[in-house]
Amino acid sequence: MPSPGAPAPLRLPIEDSYFELLADTLESLDLPARGQFLQRYFRAIAHLDLRETQSVQIWDEMLARRRELTDLVGRQVSLKTALTDVLSSSGLLRVPILIEYDELKRLELNAVTDPLTGLHNRRLFAETFEKELNRARRYGQPLGLVTLDLHRFKEVNDRHGHPRGDDVLRAAAATLKKALRTSDSAFRIGGDEFALLLPQTDSPQALALCRRVETVFAEMLQTLQLAVTVGMDHGVAIFPQDAEQADQLIRIADERLYRLKQENHSKSGNGSSRTESPSAPDAPAAPAPQRAAPAPPPISIETKRAPDKTETTIAAAASATSEAISADLTVAPSRVFAVQRKAERVSMTGTNAYAVLGDQGVRRARVLDLGFGGVAMELDSVEDLPANLLAVLHVPILPPVRVNLKPVWKQLTDQGGFRVGCAFVS
Repeated sequence: MPSPGAPAPLRLPIEDSYFELLADTLESLDLPARGQFLQRYFRAIAHLDLRETQSVQIWDEMLARRRELTDLVGRQVSLKTALTDVLSSSGLLRVPILIEYDELKRLELNAVTDPLTGLHNRRLFAETFEKELNRARRYGQPLGLVTLDLHRFKEVNDRHGHPRGDDVLRAAAATLKKALRTSDSAFRIGGDEFALLLPQTDSPQALALCRRVETVFAEMLQTLQLAVTVGMDHGVAIFPQDAEQADQLIRIADERLYRLKQENHSKSGNGSSRTESPSAPDAPAAPAPQRAAPAPPPISIETKRAPDKTETTIAAAASATSEAISADLTVAPSRVFAVQRKAERVSMTGTNAYAVLGDQGVRRARVLDLGFGGVAMELDSVEDLPANLLAVLHVPILPPVRVNLKPVWKQLTDQGGFRVGCAFVS
């Protein structure tokens, strides 16, 4: 706090404030990003076409000239004065234009953004990858890397033209933005190639995200009415499970992506469907489990009895699609028949996945596993569990999801709680 009687410090003119803010902003950028920004900046204020290295050199000369002039006159000299002196003495100053702060931020953002999709570009990917790796090492947490590219994208450009191909790329970017958490990052690294960085994400979680991305992407492409079936192939690598260095993780993810593409190309040529997810890290074969005592049969919440021998296990029915389950319950509420799963369920064991139950959101349940057809949860009691349940799911990778659930089976656990299987209801 200034002492009484001391003169109040002079406020900088607004243009000088812009230059001071510019200097502070550039200090936080690495050298390549600083060079690219300054190259565009000098082109904007003085119509100068300089190389990035020249732009950085002029800026450094301006900072040095400011220190010289400040020592010479005995007071602080503005950056604008020093920059004008440097450009004038070098014969470069022709049309000086003061840049607005909003324009400054726009130029800074454009330096690290892909203009077509709005995703981060390859330059920021390399910088962010190293930062996330350092954070993962420091805290001993996994880091997921996913590389993606579009299957049969070239055929879209050939048959529909490049403008429609741009629409496909924008749809891919919108899919990634929709699927990711706020802590995740998506990048367009060139052409139809994309990359994801997923902090605190292991292999099953990363593969679950890839399946979700493929599903959402297929839905978004329906509005484009393409004559070519475009898919999104993926390759996954996990730190530190697969490797510990950025270049090694990228190589492993690319190899798994290439393997998946080859299998999908061969299947497409034979008329078969696409491979589900062979890009998962290879796992050793599990030993044969020891024979254990059979678990007590699950009890239907609706019928209050165990299923007949002719009935299938209700645990399998809980992972079926909600349409099939709803149809079966409409015909015969006491009998639930299993249908073939659309996708394997993903275990949430070891994560902090949970569900907030009811309209008031005062009750929580631990999420045990999740599939396209339903979810399994663990509760302390099921006495007041309604026949139709509103819930908000909080699971890794996905944003909070509001769903309607229909409990279809329950089973007492060894800890005295209840494992409850619920189907998604439209």
